[in-house]
Amino acid sequence: MDTAPAPVGSIQHCRCQLPKMGDTWSQLPWPGPPNPAVFLVSLLLAAGVMHSDAGTSCPVLCTCHNQVVDCSSQRLFSVPPDLPMDMRNLSLAHNRIATVPPGYLTCYMELRVLDLRNNSLIELPPGLFLHAKRLAHLDLSYNNLSHVPADMFQEAHGLVHIDLSHNPWLRRVHPQAFQGLVQLRDLDLSYGGLAFLSLEALEGLPGLVTLQIGGNPWVCGCTMEPLLKWLRNRIQRCTSDSQLAECRGPPEVEGAPLFSLTEESFKACHLTLTLDDYLFIAFVGFVVSIASVATNFLLGITANCCHRWSKASEEEEI
Repeated sequence: MDTAPAPVGSIQHCRCQLPKMGDTWSQLPWPGPPNPAVFLVSLLLAAGVMHSDAGTSCPVLCTCHNQVVDCSSQRLFSVPPDLPMDMRNLSLAHNRIATVPPGYLTCYMELRVLDLRNNSLIELPPGLFLHAKRLAHLDLSYNNLSHVPADMFQEAHGLVHIDLSHNPWLRRVHPQAFQGLVQLRDLDLSYGGLAFLSLEALEGLPGLVTLQIGGNPWVCGCTMEPLLKWLRNRIQRCTSDSQLAECRGPPEVEGAPLFSLTEESFKACHLTLTLDDYLFIAFVGFVVSIASVATNFLLGITANCCHRWSKASEEEEI
């Protein structure tokens, strides 16, 4: 009985196992006593079935060639199922995908490049990259990601390039979001909604060469000083988008290029008050309060005198 093919958008769990030899063998003709020719043909057929089932199937609306699977620009609302297990490059760009199911990449251990740009992703499931240990290039740009949690890139230690640009709702990057990515060279966080980025998020990236952070509404307060100091001292090519990185606040530095701020700009952040300063402030406050009381007393007396003088003048006229 024939079964209808699964729709493109449905989710199926891959089995990650080859067909059993016994299952294939039982379907082959066996015309009596062993025959060398029949044995050879049966062996070749079994090998062919195993190879085809192992990773040559290609989903509808996708093209598969030389371990490259292209499902881009197909108006997909969900990720396609049953991809070739030996694929190295998967493009799901320019679709309408809103979610990726947990464990979706479990079977694709050869995956090197994953392109998910220009979709409707709000978040990724925890542990998505647990088995993608060879993944090197990840593009999540032009989505609706709101935060980068600590476990987003868990176990994906082979990542070299991450693009998180043009996520306008991206407000927070966890301090440990990129923990363990020692091979990461290129990180793009431009054109998001970041007002602050923890220095801890970048300190554990010894191989970082290019950092794009322009186009964000940075608040260049005292909390940003450690990050800016580190950028000036450690990253040589991060200034490639320095003209695009501007401060949106506080008001005194609004519109100023982020990398134009120096240690002098944060001088007020290091001011500390001594005991003499506190005593002086207390004395000034006491003097001001006394002066205020005296002034109010004099104003009251003056007003009372004016009132009496005015009343006396009116009685004389009568």
